[in-house]
Amino acid sequence: MKILLTGANGYIGMRLLPLLLNNGHEIVCAVRSEQRLSIDKDIKAKIDILEIDYLKPIPQGLIPEDIEAAYFLIHSMSSSTSDFDEMEAQTAKAFNDSLKHTQVKQVIYLSGIVNEENLSKHLRSRKNVEDILSEGPFNLTVLRAGIIVGSGSSSFEIIRDLCEKLPVMITPKWVLTKTQPIAIRDVLTFLTHVLGNEKTYNDSFDIAGPDILTYKQMMQQYASVRGFKNWIITVPFMTPKLSSYWLYFVTSTSYKLALNLVDSMKIEVIAQDKRLQNMLGIKMHSYKEAIKMAFKKIEQNQVISSWKDSMVSGRFKKNLGKYVQVPKYGVLSDHKSLVISDPEAVLNNIWKIGGAQGWYYANWLWKIRGIIDKFSGGVGLRRGRTHPDKIFPGDALDFWRVLLADKENKRLLLFAEMKLPGEAWLEFRIENNTLFQTATFRPKGLKGRLYWYSVLPFHYFIFGGMIRNLSKT
Repeated sequence: MKILLTGANGYIGMRLLPLLLNNGHEIVCAVRSEQRLSIDKDIKAKIDILEIDYLKPIPQGLIPEDIEAAYFLIHSMSSSTSDFDEMEAQTAKAFNDSLKHTQVKQVIYLSGIVNEENLSKHLRSRKNVEDILSEGPFNLTVLRAGIIVGSGSSSFEIIRDLCEKLPVMITPKWVLTKTQPIAIRDVLTFLTHVLGNEKTYNDSFDIAGPDILTYKQMMQQYASVRGFKNWIITVPFMTPKLSSYWLYFVTSTSYKLALNLVDSMKIEVIAQDKRLQNMLGIKMHSYKEAIKMAFKKIEQNQVISSWKDSMVSGRFKKNLGKYVQVPKYGVLSDHKSLVISDPEAVLNNIWKIGGAQGWYYANWLWKIRGIIDKFSGGVGLRRGRTHPDKIFPGDALDFWRVLLADKENKRLLLFAEMKLPGEAWLEFRIENNTLFQTATFRPKGLKGRLYWYSVLPFHYFIFGGMIRNLSKT
């Protein structure tokens, strides 16, 4: 079957893609930027890629006419606190229009459970998208999921941050809200098993795990699985804004996502039927099993996708390409080079930079800079990196964003997403048995220049130590 996969570089899309290929389907991936599709070359060779921004006019006929099914996995909640619902509605309408000339029979949409009368803005938007998609020229299958738990999922990573960092928590009262989490493995099973199943056409189904838990119980069970105890004290006076700041400073989430999450966490998300589970004969995993499976993937370095790599987790909104060309004029820079004996070993060192590995010199100073950035409204260091030795363009790397990761030509280019009075690049490249390391800063006015010269003494030690340690084999 020929399938259109939208949101192919998102958390769900990245995990669904290899499953669809393994099942023998022909896949067309729709992404805003091909450069952002963080997949290995062997997978990329098996698919077709279309660059489509559903918030812009789509050329007629861009999507192949012989598409038979499509997955709609586009969400905008993290990108805005005010108009994400309008963006999602516009995207759904454009998606419908783009498929009018195709042979598509089924569209599968991953939505949220919407069984309460008073829904959050996030869940109202998901329901509105369902209504829009139901008007399209195809049979619609809607899967309404609860909180998704898996390695790299936003829910799992937020709970992980809270429990691992705060043995004692003063929490808002929404931690007593009931929800029904579902393992990412079960979500993917549903997504693949409804494909082409006519019994699921023009219908919506709740999908959720077997456990109905409060957020407090989820954190307690997480601690139990990890082998420690946590103490959670609930207070009634923490406002939504204060709760959002609490999530923002303690976890790796962005403030915009935190604000929207808090709004949603006040609403119970509980499934009302098991029709699809019974129809397909799927055995669901418990919440504790989902946590154990997530850590198994983490320990084996098999985390395929992470929400932290999404563009909305940092400063970028759309296009990476315009930053790839490092400016040469009106900039301040630090150039260092070192002759090396084993280029491949040094290249492997470069490809491990950041995250748990750190920055090869004075990691405590990097951590202080991350704390300052977090308190300044930036991303800080908490995003880390998804994989310990694989890097793709568009990946988050602590408070950097990967612009270029060309291992064949031995070049890595990063762009700073920390709060700065200007723009900063960090480049590593190897040529003729020499490692070149260049930090480039394009200041914004006098404030930017004062910033550069104030940190120049630190650069001397940090960048000098970094290149020396990178070159060790």
